Amino acid sequence: MLALRYAAVLALALWTGGLLVVGAVAAPSIFDVLGARGAEGRVLAAAVVAELLGRFTVIAYGCAAVVLLSLAVRGVLGPRPRRFAFRVAGLLLMTAATVYAGAVLTPRIAAIQRSIGTAPSALAATDPRRVEFGRLHGTSVVLQLVPLLGGLVLLLWEVKD
Repeated sequence: MLALRYAAVLALALWTGGLLVVGAVAAPSIFDVLGARGAEGRVLAAAVVAELLGRFTVIAYGCAAVVLLSLAVRGVLGPRPRRFAFRVAGLLLMTAATVYAGAVLTPRIAAIQRSIGTAPSALAATDPRRVEFGRLHGTSVVLQLVPLLGGLVLLLWEVKD
């Protein structure tokens, strides 16, 4: 059981830590450095961050699978972890948010970026493509808070047990 808990803690730490690093360090740094080169630099920054997020999404899926497998095995073999149903529900919500952001929102954002051909910020503030891009990007950012906050709660529960 200790190995299963360790695997879950490690996966949750990677998932939540990775979200923090990508969202709070890597993406802003990439946009600061490349975005300083004008619209072309912002387009390049967006491409780099999109690639980074795409690769991290695969890691997040793996982390979700490890945590779910750990909980399932611990639930079957017993004793069940405290707050078992809440843990499973939280993990499923985290996973759903991650899958929706990666499989639905990211392709839509990419399609809008391709249709624009330049940085969305180069368009008029009222341009429907810029408005839609902003809406989708904002939704994506908010959705990433679900696994971040949920992961921190699950980490706390795993460490406290």
